[in-house]
Amino acid sequence: MARPFSHIRKMNNVFVPCRRKLEGISCNHKLPCIRQSSCKGLIRSLFRFLLFLLNPFIIELIYVLMVSVLGYLALRVTKPRTRTSFRPKDFDLFFTSVSSTTVASMSTVEMEVFSNTQLIIMTILMLAGGEVFTSLLGLQIAESKIAKFHDNKVDVELSSSNKASFDRIEFHDNKVDVELNSSNKASFDRIELGLVTLSQLESEQKPNIHNGLKTFDKDIKYKSIRCLAYVVLGYLLVVHIGGSSLVSLYIILVPSARQVLKNKGIEIQTFAVFTTVSTFANCGFVPTNENMIIFKNNSGLLLLLIPQILLGNTLYPVILRFVIWGLEKITRRVEFSYILKNHKELGYSHVLSGLHSLLLLATVLGFIAVQLILFCAMEWKSEAMDGLSGYQKFVASLFQTVNSRHAGESVVDLSIISPAILVLFVLMMYLPPYTTFDPAIGGCQEGDASGKEEIRNPRKTLLESLIFSQLTYLTIFVIFVCITERQKMMEDPLNFNVLNVVVEVISAYGNVGFTTGYSCKRRLKAEGDCIDKWYGLVGRFSTEGKFILILVMFFGRLKKFSMKQGKAWKLSEHSKYLLSVTRYVSCV
Repeated sequence: MARPFSHIRKMNNVFVPCRRKLEGISCNHKLPCIRQSSCKGLIRSLFRFLLFLLNPFIIELIYVLMVSVLGYLALRVTKPRTRTSFRPKDFDLFFTSVSSTTVASMSTVEMEVFSNTQLIIMTILMLAGGEVFTSLLGLQIAESKIAKFHDNKVDVELSSSNKASFDRIEFHDNKVDVELNSSNKASFDRIELGLVTLSQLESEQKPNIHNGLKTFDKDIKYKSIRCLAYVVLGYLLVVHIGGSSLVSLYIILVPSARQVLKNKGIEIQTFAVFTTVSTFANCGFVPTNENMIIFKNNSGLLLLLIPQILLGNTLYPVILRFVIWGLEKITRRVEFSYILKNHKELGYSHVLSGLHSLLLLATVLGFIAVQLILFCAMEWKSEAMDGLSGYQKFVASLFQTVNSRHAGESVVDLSIISPAILVLFVLMMYLPPYTTFDPAIGGCQEGDASGKEEIRNPRKTLLESLIFSQLTYLTIFVIFVCITERQKMMEDPLNFNVLNVVVEVISAYGNVGFTTGYSCKRRLKAEGDCIDKWYGLVGRFSTEGKFILILVMFFGRLKKFSMKQGKAWKLSEHSKYLLSVTRYVSCV
């Protein structure tokens, strides 16, 4: 029921804010305003102008490049643990910095080479390059693009010809009270997320109300983005603090895990924070040379890391929506309702609709189930599972299959698993994190069989039309790597075969970090100088091959900007016609 007005303000009181602004403009008080302006405001305005001017792709590209270069300089200045016996090359340090920033975890240097200080630097790089953290920065940019309003009130500016105005717009729980001034003799009481109940208003008052609602919409959008940023920040803090605390507690309480770190000279807190940040960011780096293989007997540790993998990537939109829904039920704030009902207008791609979130959850669990069944069927009695009990085999299999979707931590040697599982992992690494099975896409949608051609953008340039699909670019990258490493592929075909090269390229593109590694035992020509190392096959690539992998890592980190490219290339018009006829017949 609408709340009656307690009083109607006088005209003079209604227009006090507007009159003050007009007096500030009409009077000659420009010099004090100029004196009050500071360099901070000028820099802020310039920053906002650049944000409006630059493309989001350019902004994120500059960000990733800048963080990678700064990370390289930091790793270059600090000393490694093995500074007396071995020091990584500068190019390998840059490769490691890029791999950390793009959360790809492709390694050309053994992890135990890095000192505690360098591990902390890599932790910062992984945190700064994680998708959740960069999305938080994106929210800050989006917030800066919207006009800021003070407190919880909206100022509605009037022209001299328009005497109708809103007297007050205030937030109360999940509703907003709006009052008109005394000259209108009319009011509307509640505005709920754009659903407006109006009294009988004169036709000349409608433009003013419309302008006020537009101003209110900008205000609620700004407040919702700011509120969402706080939620994401809290999400980050809770997962990282809670995750690192649980990992530290497990290491302290379990002697076998604690002994591993003691033997390797790795501090417990450094391992806990590094592993938590890497796991949540889905990077895949672990401070030990063997990754998680050395902890495959510690099922409790693996079970602690599995939720962190899902919370930071494939199930992030699902959990985020659930958190926002819970906060809306508890606080009854209008911002949370606006986020849930207007997620597309916010431009934050990680907030999905309720139905989309459920479909994503089902898809993620379905992929895990399929991989788990096939992995257990093929590898249960294999060499990779030797020495494990039935329970440990199940947990290790679950951990390995969950990591195939962009995380990259491993408890088995991928070089000894069956090729069928390896090909399955390649497919999982290629799929984007929010791949969703939606039966409605194949059904009868509005617009199907209508006979209308897709409206093309007349501004599309020839360059945009020539852009290939992502799969095409990956094929090109594989070809380039095969060219740069052709000599090794002829001399050492068991290590440098096409499947292993494809695994490296797709793993770099998916920012996963899976690798088959390099084994001296697989060399056809036995040589005494070959020493097995705990890093990826890319560590044996030439400098040119490593540079190509760097480009692939950047391409994979920014792949969300090229998901819809390559549509200008048509394989056959006949197949398109048959598809249209099939859809038309099925709908009829």
